[in-house]
Amino acid sequence: MNGTWLVVRKDLPLRSRRALVIASFLLPLLIWSLVSYVPWLWHPKVEISQPGEVSYFSSGMLIDREVFDKESKALSASGGVLPVGKPANPIYLPAPHEVAVAFYTAFTTEPRRRSEMWLHESLWSSIQVIFWGFVLSSIVGVPLGILAGTYDFFARLFEPFIEFFRYLPAPAFGALAVAILGIHQSPKIAIIVIGTFFQQVLVVSNTTRKLDPALLEAAQTLGAGRLALLFRVVIPGIATDLYRDMRILLGWAWTYLIVAELIGTSSGITWFITQQARYKNFDNVYAAIMMIGIIGLGTDLILAWLGRRIFPWQRAGKTT
Repeated sequence: MNGTWLVVRKDLPLRSRRALVIASFLLPLLIWSLVSYVPWLWHPKVEISQPGEVSYFSSGMLIDREVFDKESKALSASGGVLPVGKPANPIYLPAPHEVAVAFYTAFTTEPRRRSEMWLHESLWSSIQVIFWGFVLSSIVGVPLGILAGTYDFFARLFEPFIEFFRYLPAPAFGALAVAILGIHQSPKIAIIVIGTFFQQVLVVSNTTRKLDPALLEAAQTLGAGRLALLFRVVIPGIATDLYRDMRILLGWAWTYLIVAELIGTSSGITWFITQQARYKNFDNVYAAIMMIGIIGLGTDLILAWLGRRIFPWQRAGKTT
């Protein structure tokens, strides 16, 4: 490895950064491919192609390797017809090409029941839950965080309780949310709000406190009042860091999605994953999980691009 790759607090050359970004995705894919396609590496099952004289074997059946070896030895000793099979992974670990195909077939395969949602409908339902949950949290959380970070009065009044409440697990309020808001989307949105709001206030207030005090002193020297300090110094001064915080907090909202969608009626991408796992369509399960990651990463990249346009004075390398 080139020694220049490990220099403290120094950006790598653009070509090196791009190579490492690609490698961060290729390395897990390589491990997954090795486990899936190299028979001697890790294939704990045997896929039966010819059952031989084993009564409970059938073609296409997955059997533990130990069971297959035991039956083969017993038949070999008695002179019976041996079963034939090939090394295979468990059904819950599909190969990469199977998951890649599922990215298309999961969208085009009709649900088994008329009451069930298509995949695109499930994804849209989840996106709406995330959107409204994060928007409602931000409408209150961001202003409150700015006030707490600017004025000690608001910090002393709100932060002690928020510090306490943020340790309470959001899913614990699921039953209460259903009792108050019903069984449809509202309690799911409420869990996203509870999961992000209290963290949001503390993160924003901490970012606000990092504003250079010299800016406030200069503005006060020039006669700025309280509202002018808040709206013309504090908010513009923390805008870039606040934007970055919101991107990070949006990622936290996605982590609460699976738990939130288990509350009330079954819906969204969580319902789709649960149903596909029940049907043992694990290629669809992996595809759906990856879609969540792709949507989240795609959203973050778009927000990063917008951030570079909104705050052009920021170094592009520091916005991610």
